[in-house]
Amino acid sequence: MPFPISNQAPAFQQTPKHYGITSPISLALPKEADLALTQKLTETLKPYGVFEEELELQRRILVLGKLNTLVKEWIKEISDLKNLPASLIDTVGGKIFTFGSYRLGVHTKGADIDALCVAPRHVERTDFFSSFYEKLKEQEEVKDLRAVEEAFVPVIKLAFDGIEIDILFARLALQTIPENLDLRDDGLLKNLDIRCIRSLNGCRVTDEILHLVPNIGNFRLTLRTIKLWAKRRNIYSNILGFLGGVSWAMLVARTCQLYPNAAASTLVHKFFLVFSKWEWPNPVLLKQPEDCNLNLPVWDPRVTPSDRYHLMPIITPAYPQQNSTYNVSASTRAVMVEEFKQGLAITDEILQNKAEWSKLFEAPNFFQKYKHYIVLLASAPTEKQHLEWVGLVESKIRILVGNLEKNEFITLAHVNPQSFPGPKEGNDKEEFSTMWVIGIVFKKMEGSENLNVDLTFDIQSFTDTVYRQAISSKMFEQEMKISAMHVKRRQLHQLLPNLKRRKHSTEGLRQMNDSSLDLSIDSDNSMSVPSPTSMLSSTPIKGPPLGPLLSSLGPGPIAVFHVEGQPKAEVAGVEGTKPPVVQPRPCLTPVPASQTPPPAMGPPAAKRSGSPLHETPVKKLKVDEVRTFTFVVSNNRTFTECATAETYLGLKCFLCLTQRIFFPPQKLSTADLSDVPLIPTNPISVVKNSIKLRLSR
Repeated sequence: MPFPISNQAPAFQQTPKHYGITSPISLALPKEADLALTQKLTETLKPYGVFEEELELQRRILVLGKLNTLVKEWIKEISDLKNLPASLIDTVGGKIFTFGSYRLGVHTKGADIDALCVAPRHVERTDFFSSFYEKLKEQEEVKDLRAVEEAFVPVIKLAFDGIEIDILFARLALQTIPENLDLRDDGLLKNLDIRCIRSLNGCRVTDEILHLVPNIGNFRLTLRTIKLWAKRRNIYSNILGFLGGVSWAMLVARTCQLYPNAAASTLVHKFFLVFSKWEWPNPVLLKQPEDCNLNLPVWDPRVTPSDRYHLMPIITPAYPQQNSTYNVSASTRAVMVEEFKQGLAITDEILQNKAEWSKLFEAPNFFQKYKHYIVLLASAPTEKQHLEWVGLVESKIRILVGNLEKNEFITLAHVNPQSFPGPKEGNDKEEFSTMWVIGIVFKKMEGSENLNVDLTFDIQSFTDTVYRQAISSKMFEQEMKISAMHVKRRQLHQLLPNLKRRKHSTEGLRQMNDSSLDLSIDSDNSMSVPSPTSMLSSTPIKGPPLGPLLSSLGPGPIAVFHVEGQPKAEVAGVEGTKPPVVQPRPCLTPVPASQTPPPAMGPPAAKRSGSPLHETPVKKLKVDEVRTFTFVVSNNRTFTECATAETYLGLKCFLCLTQRIFFPPQKLSTADLSDVPLIPTNPISVVKNSIKLRLSR
C-alpha cells in the first residue's frame, strides 16, 4: 500500500535524468547558504502545523491497514455470494490506494485522506454502496458515515477512528487484484465505465507526479511552502476559481523539473520567478501528452474549441489528460499573477537576507483592499440542510464572478475563499447562514462625472442557476435562501464584527439585526445579509415595524415612497424646511408575476453594458444616497421604503425591489437530462431584487 515516507527532505542528489518536456534551466548544485535558508524555512513552517508528528502518521497507517483488511474481507464475501470457485476466492484480492495530499506526502495535521477502493470485475458499484456501506456501519470506529452515490465522482465519506476518509470505487476488468498493481498502466482503463475512470484519475495523476520530479524530498518541502502561502494569501480554492491542491502540486513539480538539483529554498524563489513571468494561456505540462486510442476526451485545443478559452491551463500528466484549472476566470488569474509577483519580491528580499521567511506567509487584509464589495448569503433552517445548501452555493460562486466580469463597468471581481457565519436576523426562528465576500473594482471612466451600473441581471441569473440545480438534484427546501448586497469598504464591520475599523471610518451601514430590515437581493451565492424571503409568514401582517427601522437610521431626512395597494405614508423633510414632494421611482414599482420578461442577453464573450438610470437624483433633499429597504408582507404583497442618508465616498446606491415571482406548477420530465431543469410541482416563491449603482466622480 503506497504510504508517504518521512516528512523530512533527504539531502540533495544530483540527477542526470531528463525530466519534463524541455531541458532544465539550471543544473546548479545548492550552496551552503541555500541549505541554511532551507533549514530556516523548515523551522518557519513548523508553527503552522504543516508537519504531522510521527505518532499521528503511524495512526493513519494503522487506520488505512484496517480499512484495507475490511475491503479484502468484503470482496471475499461478495465472491462467495456470487458462487466463485473457492480456489479463486482466496486469491481474488482487492486493495485500498491513496491519492491527494496524503499520497504526495504533504498532508497537514488533521487533514482527511483521499482513498480508492479497487475491486475485480465481478464486484459491482451497487455492491460498494450497499453491502460495503453496511459493513462499514457495523464497525465501532466508524462515525459520520454517509454515501454520495449520485455525485460526479461517487464517494463514501466517513470518520474512521477520528480520521476523516473519502473512499471512491473503481471496478477493473481483472479477475483478481494483485498486491503490486500499478495504476499508472493505461491498459487498465480498457472496458471501464466513465465513473470508474474518474475515480482512478486521482491516483493515476498523483502517482505520475511523484514519478516526474527529480527529488521527492525537495518537491515535498517546496509544495508544503507553496500550499501554505496560497492558503494564507486566500488563493487556494479550485471550486471558487483559484487553484486546488493538485494544480499547485503540478506547478511545483514543473519548477523542480526546471531546477532539478536546487534546494527547497531556491525552488520556492524559482517558483515565483517562473510563474510571475509565465505567458498564460500557454499550458503547463509535466510530460508530452500521450494518446492511448481509448477514445476518451482529452485536453486538446486543436480538437476541442472550448479548450481554447481556458485562461490558465495546467494539464494533468496521466491519460486522459485534463485541464485541472478550468474554473479559473480572468479575475482569479489576475489576482494570482499579482500574488506571484509579490511572492517573487519577498523571496528576493529573503535570499538577500533582508527579510525572514515569515514575511512570505503574512496574511493580506482583503477587507481593506477594495472600495466596493458584493456580500453573498446562503441560509437554511436546519444544520443538515445548511451543509448541503452552502456546498451547492459555493460551487456556483464562480458563475457569479464570471457574470460580473462580463459587465462593461467591472474590471475585476475577487472572491475571498474564506466564508463567514451569517448575521442573526433577530427573530426567534433558528436559522443557519454563511457569508462570502467579493471585492469589486469598477472601471475608471474618462470624461464622465456619473457612471450608472446595473448588476441586477448578473446576480439574478446566478441565483436562478443555483435554484435550478437545487431543484433538479431534489435537495431544495422552501426555507433555503440566497441573497446578495452591495456594501462599501467601511460598511463591512457591520456584517463582520471581528473586523478592525480604521480610525477615519464613519458610520457606514446602520444596525442590520432588525428582522424588518433588508438590503439584499437574490443571488446564487449569498453572504450574511437578511433575505426578503425570511420575512414570509403564514399569518397576515398588518404592516412592517417602522419604529425600530427609523430609529436605527438616526437623525436626518426620511423619504417613504407610496406603492400601489398600501396607504400613503408621510414624507418627512429636512428640519426647518417644508417637506419636499418625492415621486416614486419607476424601479420601485412592483411588477405583476405575469409580467416578468427576462433581460436580454448579449453575446457570451462580450462585456455587458450597465443599464443607465434614467431618473434624475432627488435634488430637493440635502442628501446624496438613496438606501432601499425591502419588506415582504403576507398575502403576496410587497412594498418598499426608501431612506436617504449620507454619501458613501461619492457612491449613490439604488437597491430597488423589482418583482416577486411565483413559479406556476410544472411537471418534471424523467427524461430531461439537461442542466436547466424544469420548475418542480410545488410553487416556490422567489423574491427578485435589483442592485443599481451610480458612481459619482
